[in-house]
Amino acid sequence: MHVAVVHHEVIAEAPVDELDVLKQVGAVCDALRLLGHRVSVEACSLDLENIRRRLTRLGVDSVFNLVETLNGSGRLIHLFPSVLEASWIPYTGSGSLATVAASNKAVAKWILSASGVATPEWVGPFPADSPRCGRLTGESAGGGEGEEQWIVKSVWEHASVGLDENSIVKASGSMVREMLPDRSGPLGGSCFAERFVDGREFNLSVLSGVNGPEVLPAAEILFVGFADGAPRIVDYRAKWDETSDAWINTPRRFDTAPADRELLERLEGIALRCWEVFNLRGYARVDFRVDRERVPWVLEVNTNPCLSPDAGFAAALDRAGIPFASAVERILADAFLR
Repeated sequence: MHVAVVHHEVIAEAPVDELDVLKQVGAVCDALRLLGHRVSVEACSLDLENIRRRLTRLGVDSVFNLVETLNGSGRLIHLFPSVLEASWIPYTGSGSLATVAASNKAVAKWILSASGVATPEWVGPFPADSPRCGRLTGESAGGGEGEEQWIVKSVWEHASVGLDENSIVKASGSMVREMLPDRSGPLGGSCFAERFVDGREFNLSVLSGVNGPEVLPAAEILFVGFADGAPRIVDYRAKWDETSDAWINTPRRFDTAPADRELLERLEGIALRCWEVFNLRGYARVDFRVDRERVPWVLEVNTNPCLSPDAGFAAALDRAGIPFASAVERILADAFLR
């Protein structure tokens, strides 16, 4: 087939999390060529009509969608797949509706709660352009005066954008709500506060297959060498600054104790439930925190997670014994079952 690998337009001075897409392009193109496909690489900007015309002129059979942002904004991630749907061009990954629902973390949490999937209570968002409460009763989460730990996060931006040691605050629900306007700027202009779950962190990747979605081996993120009182979080430096202590002190591991078998089975079941609830396609990743009582909480549902060779999805494939090219083949095949 003729496959167009389409990524978001990247400028030279773009932050490292946006530049990373070029690594993904290289890995996916190599896999597609290994599979015998003809490959074109295209960059997508806000000029969506231009990319639609280019794809039509090329006569591509399918698009491998690696567009993660437009004009530097994660809130526009669903626009490109919407154009492909309107043009009847097959493409990889989740649909536009699933993408926007999962990418807006406040909306995603509302959907999870409504579906019976445990997700930490939240306050916000600011601005109030999506569901505002953390309980289905209509009451704002954490509205009392008792202080709790919260983590303030971007509504739209992923890749830990804006997260650092100052993202954890101790306050009542009403107090943390008043903080949101001042914190929204560095977080892409829209943010919310989520009850911080102090515990273990797991990422579970899911891959489509002929027999349905397959949950890949669970990865646990370890927090080693952290000073007393330092927040155990995977912040921006931990994800993108290879020279930082945060990067070094948050290794990924797949080897877990036999005592965790039941917990991992629960995480797998919840990951599949998230796949079903959001109607995901191709590939995805579900991020969890597990509290001191071994209760799992879903933090985020990631459609089209990073496919860089050094990222978590590729590591999970390697652990499962699935060659990267085989995963790309499965993701591409799923595009034609939409």
